[in-house]
Amino acid sequence: MSDNENNTGVNVIEEKEIKPLSGGIMLILVLVGFVVSGLMMVGGAINLDASNSVVGGILLTAGIILVCILPLLLGGFHILNPNEALVLTLFGKYYGTIKKEGFYYTNPFASANNPARTGLTNVAAGTGSTGTGAQANIPIVPGKKISTKTLTLNNEKQKVNDVLGNPIIIGAVVIWRVSDPTKAVFSVENYITFLSIQCDSTIRNIARLFPYDTMEDDTDEKTLRGSSQEIADRMRVELQQKVMEAGLEIKEVRITHLSYAEEIAAAMLQRQQAVAIIAARQKIVEGAVSMVKMAIDQLAEGEVVVLDDERKAAMVSNLLVVLCGNKDAQPIVNTGTIY
Repeated sequence: MSDNENNTGVNVIEEKEIKPLSGGIMLILVLVGFVVSGLMMVGGAINLDASNSVVGGILLTAGIILVCILPLLLGGFHILNPNEALVLTLFGKYYGTIKKEGFYYTNPFASANNPARTGLTNVAAGTGSTGTGAQANIPIVPGKKISTKTLTLNNEKQKVNDVLGNPIIIGAVVIWRVSDPTKAVFSVENYITFLSIQCDSTIRNIARLFPYDTMEDDTDEKTLRGSSQEIADRMRVELQQKVMEAGLEIKEVRITHLSYAEEIAAAMLQRQQAVAIIAARQKIVEGAVSMVKMAIDQLAEGEVVVLDDERKAAMVSNLLVVLCGNKDAQPIVNTGTIY
């Protein structure tokens, strides 16, 4: 075992994978030991009855001692399923890690450690002076084995401010696994709680760097709504850097919920509707102007009717009113002359 010290002054224990004895062979030996101890006690009792006190006493004493020792050996048996690991300590010192599935036997005085087995089903993380909090659903890990399976951390909705100061509600889910069981046990107090808190901090830090949305269509600025995948990838990179010391691997971060906070949701909806109306009106005006120009040019080219500048202006005004109006135009038939 070799211990290194990182920049924070915490001893970093390098993982040492041990090769334990076969549990099947040791189980047979222990069972044979129980049979032998029983036979020794029976033989000792028989010899004592036959007035052979020396041999009988030795056999009986040895049988009793063996019966007392054999149960202590039962603590060395361990069964590991696929994608599980066992981190062992012996009298307060790191003993080794078992990663391969199977039935093993180790030192019976070596104890397994899993700080996450006493974890809660959710962790509340404070979100600042507003008093709001984020609830992160975390799995309960039974027993003392470390699961190396791919797990999901559901970081519930939390209120943050975007780069423009607008309060928004954001939620994310993290796909992760334990890549180094030894670091997960010894580097942090509880690696699942540690991941949950770091996830909350990362989401908050990244969300503050981008606006929720922009009201301009031609901008290349990244937004939480329009560039959610790129921002989620950035969250994954930053979160991976924070939890690397805990031996965790972040596979993916997904934004599951994104909306304005209730206090500004109605106002921002009106703003979005106003922007949409302005954009629609702009398209309508552009189309109407092109149609009016086309009509005047075709009338002039075909010499259908010759209009002076005053009549052209009146025609343009009437066509723009008809094309840009919200309601259908009411036609008026002129039976006289326009001059």
